[in-house]
Amino acid sequence: MLYESIRNLPIVSPHGHTVPEWFSENKRFNDPADLLIVPDHYVFRMLYSQGIPLEELGVGVDPADRDPRAIFRHLADRWYLFLGTPTRGWIEHTLREIFEIAEPLGPDTADAIYDRIDAALAQPEFRPVALMERFGIEVLATTDAALDDLSPHAAFADRGHSTRFIPTFRPDAVLDPRAKGWATAMGRLGEMTSEDCATMNGWRAALAARRQHFIAYGATATDHAIERLETEWLEDSAAQTLLDQCLTGRADEPARRRLYNHMLIEMAQMSVEDGLVMQLHAGSARGTNQSVSERFGPDTGADMPVAQDWVRGADALLNRVGNNPDAAIIAFTLDEGLFSRELAPMAGHWPALRLGPPWWFLDSPNAIRRYLDAVVETAGYWNLAGFNDDTRALMSIPARHDMWRRAVASHLDDQVAAGKFGTKDAEQVAEWLAVGAARAAYRL
Repeated sequence: MLYESIRNLPIVSPHGHTVPEWFSENKRFNDPADLLIVPDHYVFRMLYSQGIPLEELGVGVDPADRDPRAIFRHLADRWYLFLGTPTRGWIEHTLREIFEIAEPLGPDTADAIYDRIDAALAQPEFRPVALMERFGIEVLATTDAALDDLSPHAAFADRGHSTRFIPTFRPDAVLDPRAKGWATAMGRLGEMTSEDCATMNGWRAALAARRQHFIAYGATATDHAIERLETEWLEDSAAQTLLDQCLTGRADEPARRRLYNHMLIEMAQMSVEDGLVMQLHAGSARGTNQSVSERFGPDTGADMPVAQDWVRGADALLNRVGNNPDAAIIAFTLDEGLFSRELAPMAGHWPALRLGPPWWFLDSPNAIRRYLDAVVETAGYWNLAGFNDDTRALMSIPARHDMWRRAVASHLDDQVAAGKFGTKDAEQVAEWLAVGAARAAYRL
């Protein structure tokens, strides 16, 4: 009953990585492999772990040089590898609910299923915008570099679609002196904003200007990808000294880290001023497979969870802005033990802090249940940020939200059965966790 009460609510997707041009250009997807396998690291990392070269899966290969049917056969031939994984559930949901394919995927059905998907993709109702509307997506946010011009979002908005399609400001490339090409990106930032990014005042002004550019196109949030969360407040003179060293190549690793740790607090303070919600995605070591990263670039399946210390890591930032209810910070972790040990107690205290959902490697039915059981007794339900699908794969969006809603309903059923509260309260919480919390946390 609880699941039925929320299963058809609109989808609020406030954080994800779909390609903006899919929706501004609204072209058909090239083929089933391009739709389901090539953009989805959840899929190709499993196949790579079993010895399938990424080139054979179309990763890093020009679309004209791919063999999409062979790529799809790789998935079908090894479909058994995904038993027990949420990825299998997402793809089965896609085949069953979106393409109305009842046959199980496998070596004997690979070509027939490929042909049915390919034929469907040629139809207007399977274009990206039509799918967005069919899925009932109320809000869809992309994640965009600070220097992006956001023209796809402008083009989409001009057409007056019902979905709210918005960017998210991700400033890593112009905020973190350790980022590859940071000095060059800083030069471009200065040129775009007519600010002198060699000074702290100019750097702050340039970042503030780019934030306003994103706000003009509907952005409500920033996003920060952090391997190890540390924050430190520096006076302007100390920060300027570090900035000089970083720009001239004289800074060592600790100096570059200190400047970045300070700039995270600067970003939090700007969030108070301009209203953008600050997402802190902490705990992923990027590109741990060096040869894969060098050959195929980022986001190719070798990012791994690392332990975090949120209490000490966020201390300087929260003691700067955490008591201000006008600040809005959403905390994410891949360190599952932190949910009950640190983050739920923190979200249950700091007015500025909300706890994000199980993310990435924890985006699964069992992990969602563990998360809710771990955090609710300390943080309650109203200090949670709801759900976001964090996906590059458009077809998995409804599957992931359905998975979350089923897990929420199951958790609440247990609460009612244990006498914690009644059905009326459970219905209210179910709707809150399905859509209300994300709308509130992301100021939508």
